[in-house]
Amino acid sequence: AGVQTNNDSRDIAVSEVNKKIQTIIDSLKASGITSADIKTQNLNIYQQQETYYEDGRQKTRAGQWNINNTIEIKLRAADRAGQLADLLTKSGASNIYGPSFTLDDTSEAETGLLDKALTDAKKKAEVIARASGKKLGAIISISESTPSVPIFSYGGRGAGGGGGVPTEPGTGTIQKSVFVTYELR
Repeated sequence: AGVQTNNDSRDIAVSEVNKKIQTIIDSLKASGITSADIKTQNLNIYQQQETYYEDGRQKTRAGQWNINNTIEIKLRAADRAGQLADLLTKSGASNIYGPSFTLDDTSEAETGLLDKALTDAKKKAEVIARASGKKLGAIISISESTPSVPIFSYGGRGAGGGGGVPTEPGTGTIQKSVFVTYELR
């Protein structure tokens, strides 16, 4: 969530954004979200350039200041996502992105998936070895692909958000891939 403003004065624009973002942060904390779950994500301060023509030539001059500040909020109760969106709009957020549903810890699921992936790799390697008239030997190498990131779909329908803006966490998958090289005998 974030706030954005434009003003001829940089100092006034920065002050406005600071006040608005602080109001949002205070509202988040009052709703039970901890400081550890609120993180400044992006702060932009830039002066726009205006294009104009003088004596048939295109020129630019300094324009208004554009200031925006975006924070990332971790909500640990998916059923409150709609309420959070409602709180953000009422607190003055001019930009809201998300929600993005993820799991905090996938390590246990990933460990189980690696075990299953190795078992599956061995079964497939045995089929290939038999088909080629060989037998499966020792493992030469094992590598794991890059860690998977659980992706959860977001749909704007339904009342899964528990009030406010309707949200639905949907479902997700966790994937693991291993590459195993066996010796053939």
